Amino acid sequence: MRPLGVAHLTALDLAPQALVREAGRAGFSSVGLRLHPVMPGAQAYPLAVGSEALRELKTVMAGEGVSVADIEFVSLTPQVRIAECEALLAAGAELGAVSLTVSGDDEDSVRLVHNFAALCELAKVHGLRVDLEFMRWRPVATLQQALAVLTAAGQGNSAVLVDALHLFRSGGDVAAIAQVNPHYLRAVQLCDAPLQAPVEALIIQEAREGRLLPGQGQLPLVALLEALPVGVAVSVETPSLLLHGERRLQAASEATHACLACL
Repeated sequence: MRPLGVAHLTALDLAPQALVREAGRAGFSSVGLRLHPVMPGAQAYPLAVGSEALRELKTVMAGEGVSVADIEFVSLTPQVRIAECEALLAAGAELGAVSLTVSGDDEDSVRLVHNFAALCELAKVHGLRVDLEFMRWRPVATLQQALAVLTAAGQGNSAVLVDALHLFRSGGDVAAIAQVNPHYLRAVQLCDAPLQAPVEALIIQEAREGRLLPGQGQLPLVALLEALPVGVAVSVETPSLLLHGERRLQAASEATHACLACL
């Protein structure tokens, strides 16, 4: 069975230990952890190197056989202070994470590239990659814009995080993915949705609480996976008001594994 991870947003109400336990029971091999809030005051579970909470989490991970694939979420705004990400990166490294997820939230492309490159340099010290996630409503809204940042930054430990919903809602397609340098395609997050996008006012709401499980919508997920490089890390991100309790992770695992079996 192909390794499969689950993004924290799928069950963001679960603290890291609970997420790891339920993810392991549902058949996931890894999790993403929201260790830093996407915006001030938003839900997150910060952990510090040397803390009892981090030590306990590592014990739970070992017991469940679940690793940490990625940590999140840093918004690269004009006000971001890269040096303040040091503790976040150190915690991720201690947990064995592979990457840090960021978004591009600065209209000044020169400053954005500078901050992204600086964060990559800092992450390199901790052995982490930095994945830039594009979203339709942010300044870095498309696959092409994300690739432009990576190219300008010129950092070997950088990649684009391909979220299926964001790809198709931003006008991207499978053909565009097939043309990307495989070095920049290291991770993909899967969910499903109707082919027709909602009205503009509901785009963010769909992304944050209205996703469907793989196979329940019309997105060409199998074609997307076939276009991605062999060995790309696959996770599922399906926040939904329709999925509650322990069953949501089990349902997400079953649906996504069924999708992967079609390859």
